[in-house]
Amino acid sequence: MRGLPGSGKSHWVNAFIASHSDGEAIRRRGYFSTDDRFVIAGEYRFDASKLSEYHQHNLTGFIQALSRREPVVICDNTNMALWEFMAYEAAAKAMGYQVRIVLIGEPQDEAHQALCAERNQHGLELKQIQAIARQFQQL
Repeated sequence: MRGLPGSGKSHWVNAFIASHSDGEAIRRRGYFSTDDRFVIAGEYRFDASKLSEYHQHNLTGFIQALSRREPVVICDNTNMALWEFMAYEAAAKAMGYQVRIVLIGEPQDEAHQALCAERNQHGLELKQIQAIARQFQQL
């Protein structure tokens, strides 16, 4: 997955998982989101000091799922810069998986940025969304 915070990545993933008969298995064993590691007692609590550690745990879990041959493995992060998802893509390809990169919205579009600022769950304001959008690299 690729997209700004609030773009609808997780919404897309939830719909995708719901459309599969083994959706709950995908959610439990094949779905990886660094944001989920910041949810404590049902509340999102971002801690920048933990970001690197949580990204590493997310990647490790993703690779373990590939090693278990889970049929569907999803990385639900912003992945604005290519380097942010290169390890995920390389691992999946090395394990023989077909890789599908899904971009939600157009990060450079000002109207989309404004929408993301309104609906993101992280409390990010428009200026912060715009800063993240500046990191976006096309494939």
